[in-house]
Amino acid sequence: MSLGCRDLARSAGFYDAVLAPLGLVRVAAFPEPGGPSACWGPPGEIPAPEGVAGAAPFWLEQRAGEDIACPPGFHLAFLAPDVAVVHAFHAAGLAVGGHDNGPPGPRPHYGAGYYAAFLIDPDGWRIEAVTYTGASDPA
Repeated sequence: MSLGCRDLARSAGFYDAVLAPLGLVRVAAFPEPGGPSACWGPPGEIPAPEGVAGAAPFWLEQRAGEDIACPPGFHLAFLAPDVAVVHAFHAAGLAVGGHDNGPPGPRPHYGAGYYAAFLIDPDGWRIEAVTYTGASDPA
């Protein structure tokens, strides 16, 4: 998955923070002709062609001067291993300037055991961390 952003440094800092609880780190950055890019994946894995195909599942590419708009109905969900990570994702995002789009908690209307938190990133992209544990809100 690759998203456009207006300012790679700002957006990369946001994603460094929210993806860390999920076990994803920035693994590479590239000076692309259309705009610099960066990617996140498991520590120590680099993307193809130098590394493993699929090793960096999330990318940002700077598109300075272009309109960045999250299309209606779009959001990106990251799988969290447990409820604590959902909370850490949400708290990290708020701490680095993200906007709350739904606090951590159960979402039974999405299915049994669906527990998630929702954020809006610096460019307006809607993102989520979700786990399927059937856990109730620990708060």
